[in-house]
Amino acid sequence: MTATVTPAATPSRPASSRPSRSRGTRRGEARAGWLFVSPVILILGLFLFVPVLMALWVSFSDWSGRGSPFSSGVNFVGADNYAAITTGGLATRDFGTALRNNAWYVLLVVPLQTALSLFLAVLVSRRMLRARGFFRTAFYFPSVTSSVAITVLWLFLFSFTGPVNAIIAWFGGEGPNWFRDPRGLVHVVLSAFGITSGPDALTQNTALGLSWWDWLAGPSVAMFALILMAVFTTSGTFMLLFIAALQNVGYELTEASMMDGANAWQRFWRITLPQLRPTLFTVITLGLIGCWQVFDQIYTGTQGDPAKTTMTPAYLSYTAAFGSQDWGIGAAIAFILFVIIIVFTIFQRWVLRDRPVSRRRIRAYQSRATREGMSS
Repeated sequence: MTATVTPAATPSRPASSRPSRSRGTRRGEARAGWLFVSPVILILGLFLFVPVLMALWVSFSDWSGRGSPFSSGVNFVGADNYAAITTGGLATRDFGTALRNNAWYVLLVVPLQTALSLFLAVLVSRRMLRARGFFRTAFYFPSVTSSVAITVLWLFLFSFTGPVNAIIAWFGGEGPNWFRDPRGLVHVVLSAFGITSGPDALTQNTALGLSWWDWLAGPSVAMFALILMAVFTTSGTFMLLFIAALQNVGYELTEASMMDGANAWQRFWRITLPQLRPTLFTVITLGLIGCWQVFDQIYTGTQGDPAKTTMTPAYLSYTAAFGSQDWGIGAAIAFILFVIIIVFTIFQRWVLRDRPVSRRRIRAYQSRATREGMSS
């Protein structure tokens, strides 16, 4: 007769003791994490958040720029500074002009630099291209060059007797006096068809001191030259971001699409581009922020001329605060610009969000899979 020996059960610790230890471990990790990030938090708080809060207070006060903005002689004026630049007068017209100029700048620079940087990234990522390292360096080189040096070079290239007009003259055309021409490009094109003034609905209605006809004038000839400079100098930086993203694109999907008969454009549009959506969001966000904050090219190049058609809100904020000593108005312009950047960032994040597959497309896929199953 054989006896079956049952092994003794190993005593286990109470279940209540294990979670307490894990909770203690997590609390220790949290304390260590806060300890490591505390220097960065202190630095950001001292040199970023505190100045931002001070500037916010200045935008609601009559601070003259002398002494502390929190002294007893500084008074709270409410929204008077914001009203001064939005409800009428020369300050409102200047602010509207700056917004118009910057809006056209953003509208043209962001799509152009994004498309060009993506094109360059795809071009230099091709395996059959020789000297890829050289081309990557050459395309990126303008981005590491001083913006002041690039601006001075651009002033020479686009001067009335500069190389750009010489090339245009070589083809039989006549180039404009780029940085002295305040005409809007849309108005220039319309004038070629004999349209020199807009309808009453556009000329008689105004917003921020400008008629809608002026809002739709397009960027001036001078601003268009600065737009070309921005695209030239920033595309190399965003090219590197797209190159890093292209290296993580799965080749298996591309190979499968090739076997299904997809051409090069279909593979890029249906396979590659959707996988670049996070990088695309980063590039567009950085482009929007940089375009709305453009300042150094204006300061060193045109200083808002000709006829204030290259003036931007960032430059207007600087001249209002440091030039006219209207520190409250300068701070108010800066915070309106901050709100504009936040709104545009949220909007483009909504546009580039991950969308669920529609029911119509799901039914199409299911019906196709059913037909393939029946045929097999």
